[in-house]
Amino acid sequence: MNANAKTVHRRRGAASSLWPALLSLVIAVVNLPCGRRATAAVDAEPAQSPSLPASARGELAAFGKRIFDDTPNAAKPYVDSRLACNSCHLKDGTAPYAAPLVGIAAFFPEFSQRVNRKISLQDRIDECFVRSENGRPLPEDGREMAALIAYIESLPSSNREDSEPSRRGLVKLPALTGSPQRGEAIYTAQCAACHGSDGAGIAPTFPPLWGSASFNDGAGMSHIENMAAFVVKNMPPTGPGSLSPQQAFDVSSYIHAKPRPKYNPKYDNY
Repeated sequence: MNANAKTVHRRRGAASSLWPALLSLVIAVVNLPCGRRATAAVDAEPAQSPSLPASARGELAAFGKRIFDDTPNAAKPYVDSRLACNSCHLKDGTAPYAAPLVGIAAFFPEFSQRVNRKISLQDRIDECFVRSENGRPLPEDGREMAALIAYIESLPSSNREDSEPSRRGLVKLPALTGSPQRGEAIYTAQCAACHGSDGAGIAPTFPPLWGSASFNDGAGMSHIENMAAFVVKNMPPTGPGSLSPQQAFDVSSYIHAKPRPKYNPKYDNY
């Protein structure tokens, strides 16, 4: 598939990590139960968090930041994985080519190829919860949803209001074929010290890359090309960009050969 890796890496002795993980725009790593939100509503004004006094809005954004950093605990009723939002949206959601969230609120509603219609920012957040977090949608009018939107809206942006956020999503890579055999050697050398030889990760800093606590097979990171694009720009955190595109495909192929939870198709509208 977060930038909190540096301290743990110093304690563990310059170990490299492949994924600090979630899902989640991975972005990019890019669905609603039927009938939960009408499509017509998505074509209306961009969704925004409620109009609040500055102090209350700051508190709401701060709660959103806690959810973003510690999703399995701060939004526990809605999460079955041990990934946090910042596992994929690195550096508090600001890292280029790590599905950055800076300035994206203004671009919703936005067309989603996954569901072949326009979706709201709430829909996009729920995509991450049902796929990358292997969980359940947030209540549409609940505090958790409002908090995450407030946090996303609070991120500083240097983009013009009418311009696409720079380096949004993931980097484009050539279509390559990965080798799980080569990928195993790369994983052992570059990733296992932080994510474990069993892929279980080290809570709370290093997310699980496979197994029951990882993202499910409906997540954006379940596509080898998405994970490879994330890896090549962001991993290992002690040397991002040190892996070639082919090495990124190799190690992603190795990870994808491992078991993970099944996506629940009742959420196909997300």
